[in-house]
Amino acid sequence: MSRPDLLVRGARHNDAEFDLLVGGGTVLELAPAGARFPEGAPEGVEVLDAGGKLLLPSLIDAHVHLREPGFEYKEDIASGLDAAVHGGFGAVMCMANTEPVNDNATVTELMLDRAAKAWPSGPRLHPVGALTKGLQGKELAPMAELARVGCVAVSNDGLPVASTEIMRRAMEYAATFGLRVIDHCEDPFLAPGAGVNEGRVSAALGLKGQPAAAEAIQVARDIQLAAWLDLPIHLAHISCRESVELIAAAKAKGVPVTAETCPHYLVFTEDAVEGYSTAAKVSPPLRTRDDVMALRQALREGIIDILVTDHAPHADHEKEVPFEEAPNGITGLDTALSLAWKLAADSILSVNDLIRAMAWNPAEIFGLAVNRFQPGDPADFTLFDPDELWTVTPEALRSKGKNTPTMGTALPGRVTAHVIGGRRVV
Repeated sequence: MSRPDLLVRGARHNDAEFDLLVGGGTVLELAPAGARFPEGAPEGVEVLDAGGKLLLPSLIDAHVHLREPGFEYKEDIASGLDAAVHGGFGAVMCMANTEPVNDNATVTELMLDRAAKAWPSGPRLHPVGALTKGLQGKELAPMAELARVGCVAVSNDGLPVASTEIMRRAMEYAATFGLRVIDHCEDPFLAPGAGVNEGRVSAALGLKGQPAAAEAIQVARDIQLAAWLDLPIHLAHISCRESVELIAAAKAKGVPVTAETCPHYLVFTEDAVEGYSTAAKVSPPLRTRDDVMALRQALREGIIDILVTDHAPHADHEKEVPFEEAPNGITGLDTALSLAWKLAADSILSVNDLIRAMAWNPAEIFGLAVNRFQPGDPADFTLFDPDELWTVTPEALRSKGKNTPTMGTALPGRVTAHVIGGRRVV
């Protein structure tokens, strides 16, 4: 075994206390507490006393909007990565809806350069390139170029591709370069971007709502394409029971489909929009209690593969307008782990469910490095205090975006230390 340069002492992992030995930026050994150095660490080895806090792998967020270039007043790469690393994320995948759109090497390289300068030791930024030029849904983006400079997937994100022919060609072209297509499933003709579920709440508020069918129709189309072409598709921010049932049936048949949801779809219902709350206006919209229950079960059973934030920061003045004029989006990097931990504390999900959905599965789906605490794994991990309560306030959020329905509420759990590549960054 290589000589360690960092010893994390007395961390809780799998209901027991362990010491983690790190050397050269990788995991050397996870040993029972006190087993390796009962008399203390050798000279020159940095010691990080965990004090019984929970040892977690660094999380991977496969769906964030960092807004740079073009919308730095909402968020920039430096502030977004700040929110990410303090929220437990060691890597994030940022979407292409910037200005200019990330549909060419120049924009991708700018993103990577800004990340390297702001956070040279991580968290790691993995750009998601545009599926079509300008996100217009008409002409395929130069995926060979995007893959060459570091994009790990392609997506049209909030502007779903209406043309099934374009989507077919995109899936075929992306597969040539080892890129997975991420699709925002929304029928472009059924109340696109309404921001509220069509149902009891939308009717009471007099708002045009979006039915769950708008999502499920596109989910069904993408599944049919994946089955026909035998090519993978990843379905973004699933929000309703109908979609879950389609994905479950597809997986049972062996269709290469993966899917994600977000903490806000597991915690909030359409009721959060009452009072015309623009903080809860998101696309797809928050749904019913039945949908929440279906999504929770799907995550436990692996029908939904991963948990993402869909971090979508907006400036205060953009949300402080009449509901129908406000942009869709909830900021999530600061709060995601705490919201997920609350579900674990309430025995709705297990800790292993969270680790699988927020670290291991995103890495497997998108070909990223991940820490399973095996020798040779990247030394990317956090110490997490599940007992610390904190209140969501504008000052407590490191993101520039303060648009969250959790504002003013107390949440459990804070990251107390974060190590990436063997270097402490928090």
